Amino acid sequence: MQQKMGGSRTGDLKDAVKGITQPDFLIMITSDKETFREKVEELEVLFPQVPSIACVGQGYYGTQVIEDGVIVAAMEGVKAITNVLTDVSTMPLRRIQRLEEDVQKIGGNGDNTVCIDLCSSNDECVLTTMNSVLRKHKIELTGGTVWEGLVAANGVVYEDASAYALVRNLSGKVKVYKENLYLPTETKYIVTRADASKNMLYELDGRPVADVYKEKTHVSSDKIAEQTFENPFGRVVGDEIYIVSIKEVIEQKYFSCYRKISRMDALNILELGDYEQIIDDTIHSIQSDFPKVSGVFSVNCILRYLMFKQKNFAGTYFGKMAQLGMHAGLIGLGEHYNGNFVNQTLSCVVFE
Repeated sequence: MQQKMGGSRTGDLKDAVKGITQPDFLIMITSDKETFREKVEELEVLFPQVPSIACVGQGYYGTQVIEDGVIVAAMEGVKAITNVLTDVSTMPLRRIQRLEEDVQKIGGNGDNTVCIDLCSSNDECVLTTMNSVLRKHKIELTGGTVWEGLVAANGVVYEDASAYALVRNLSGKVKVYKENLYLPTETKYIVTRADASKNMLYELDGRPVADVYKEKTHVSSDKIAEQTFENPFGRVVGDEIYIVSIKEVIEQKYFSCYRKISRMDALNILELGDYEQIIDDTIHSIQSDFPKVSGVFSVNCILRYLMFKQKNFAGTYFGKMAQLGMHAGLIGLGEHYNGNFVNQTLSCVVFE
């Protein structure tokens, strides 16, 4: 397998793909919602019949972040099947037979095949649906939430959908990783009032959530949303931490969050760890598992990226990841790791 990639800050797709000649699979990320359909159609003309998925968002390749423009990641030496689940906000299960059939067609296994998905909404339900198929075949998944609710598969644009690619490495293995930069504190809280349908968190242990949060973090009400860079919520399940980010403070008492929270969930208020060391540990773990890395595709949360920028660390971070080799990805609004939807996290797939 070989990964190639390119980008253009002006949105010139032909310039972005000038180093790509014989791809077996393509991922395109473009920042401009208004020209998304045009870019999708152009990609199909440039590479007819090549399986592809695409979305609106910000992306990166190597050490370059493209906040405005387009990036393309191409993989050679793979077999790929791309498709889409529609009506994901209401009934993602409706098209699940497609995924089952595609898994059969790809003919791979958990060692050499991965699912990469780009989802417009209702991530938790979509992942539960997809995982019901993938886990039977021990196929891992990485992906994330797109911007503007638009995705594409094989030259066709969809709203309210999840575009996915089953990618089989024909010359080696694949593996999915999740990186969390935050550590749990000792105090655990029980959600006593929430509205999962609206991603709203009202009370912890019978108290307004803002009061509990301010008491723990010592920040004022107007600084809470920014404080999620340092102290997001987290659900701790065994050795795993699933992060829940604060989106907005409502009436100075309640929180709108980036993912669903349900009554009786147990939450910790997390603390930012030694992120440079954690990132180095992730890189070393990947290098230990893969003496030769052919490509990495990742999804980094927008809040991770903004935190890195705030700390003047973004350039250093992408430089570190470039040590692995060809690295490209999406700055997402949420991250997918197998059957789990998380925030403020890195999820990635590594190809041998």
